[in-house]
Amino acid sequence: MKLKEILILLGHAAAGWLLCAASIGIGMATTSLINALIFHAIAAPIFFAGVSWIYFKRFGFTRPLQTAIAFVAFVVATDFFVVALLVNKSLEMFSSLLGTWIPFFLIFISTYLTGRVAEKTAQLNVRY
Repeated sequence: MKLKEILILLGHAAAGWLLCAASIGIGMATTSLINALIFHAIAAPIFFAGVSWIYFKRFGFTRPLQTAIAFVAFVVATDFFVVALLVNKSLEMFSSLLGTWIPFFLIFISTYLTGRVAEKTAQLNVRY
């Protein structure tokens, strides 16, 4: 991959992460922690489905599995280095299934499935 393609891929991952960060931030400011985590777990795969749909339709430099791995790797790394180490100064967030592991899994699945659907629609458009 070219540097420009990598930056576009990571830019989309960052957009998804920022939407997730906003959802958890707004949720924590307006409701209880558990409600914020539930909202985040629901919103994260929706955000990443939207972001990945845009990525696959406009760019699609990577296959669905590669994209899902890249997006989740970006989210995990950013959560680890920025949120856990710099903001929270604790790795406690990684002990929460609802707070980290479930959203990571759902981000991966939604990105992968969105990529597969985008591939299928592209194939249909080519045939007709």
